[in-house]
Amino acid sequence: MTTVHDAELFTVGVDDIVATFRTDGVHEVSTHVGGRTVVTEGERHLVAVGGLEPSRAIELAVDGAPATELLPASFATLVAPAGRKLATFATVNDVHFGETVCGQLGTPEELGPVFHADEGAEPYPEVMNRAVIADIAAIDPDVVLVKGDLTDAGTEEEYGAFLRAYGRFGARLHHVRGNHDAMTSDTVAAHAPFAIELAGVTLAVLDTVVPGSDKGRVSALQIEWLDSLAAATTVPVLVFGHHHPWDPASDDRNPSYFGINPDDSEALCGVIARRAAIAGYFAGHTHRTRLRRFAAARHVPIVEIACVKDYPGAWARYDVYEGGYVQTVRRATAPDALEWTEQTRNMFAGLYADYARGSLGDRCFAEPF
Repeated sequence: MTTVHDAELFTVGVDDIVATFRTDGVHEVSTHVGGRTVVTEGERHLVAVGGLEPSRAIELAVDGAPATELLPASFATLVAPAGRKLATFATVNDVHFGETVCGQLGTPEELGPVFHADEGAEPYPEVMNRAVIADIAAIDPDVVLVKGDLTDAGTEEEYGAFLRAYGRFGARLHHVRGNHDAMTSDTVAAHAPFAIELAGVTLAVLDTVVPGSDKGRVSALQIEWLDSLAAATTVPVLVFGHHHPWDPASDDRNPSYFGINPDDSEALCGVIARRAAIAGYFAGHTHRTRLRRFAAARHVPIVEIACVKDYPGAWARYDVYEGGYVQTVRRATAPDALEWTEQTRNMFAGLYADYARGSLGDRCFAEPF
């Protein structure tokens, strides 16, 4: 029997799943999902199965792969929120047009390995973003939101490359800057805060950047803007920014926190606490997927989503229902993108995959309004 490596049940939705794995050389492998069998062939395998029933326990097995925490012998599809589905939108972050090397921490002693595109090969941000753009286009979302680090160094050339690639989505595209976009200029994509109105939900987008720094903040004017928006709305509000907030319950009040500084995080959580319309906050920046719930913010989801440019080649799908929303994090599916992500999963002395992936519950959940 063929030996299977790095088998992961990566996505579980209301009615679909995605599993990935690799083999040594080109092989056919059967994956069993409930009563269905899917056969894939190659070295990099992606198994996508739709048409499943919501809130159902289903058995899972990949020939040649033992059951593990990452590939459980069974799973349960998500519970669909109450009511009709009203809207679908997608988010990406940390797309990094212009980057040439990944896996560097910028410290005197690098963990390695470091990766770059082969000489003469297409830059990997182009490969990864093209794949993710195609996957997003296939679901025909109402909105595509890019929440920061559009570029590597914030140059006009890199920003132009981003706009050319994501311009495919036309008026559906919305974007906000991240810290990398404010390295050489404080004007690239500096047009937040702004709101996006969709059927059944408002997306509130914040600018969390401190130009010239990798640290985050939310200005008092933006806190006031969000407070007023959430007070006046007649629909739920989902909030987005590049940086993630600090947990007010933390014992370590570090003013140099890698995300939004403690004072501004407390102010943001204060708005969430007093405005019941706000149903979640969603960031990038950390290149990992993580779900937290803060007592200071009514225990709504506080989410980080992994990056596009390397493992796992992530993007997030959101389906909005009358009674709640569903988040499912997806992987880029194109063969060249899978090839790159399977290489870069081994960054930082092999620790990166576990860090970037997060748990299945971090990636995929249903949240009632």
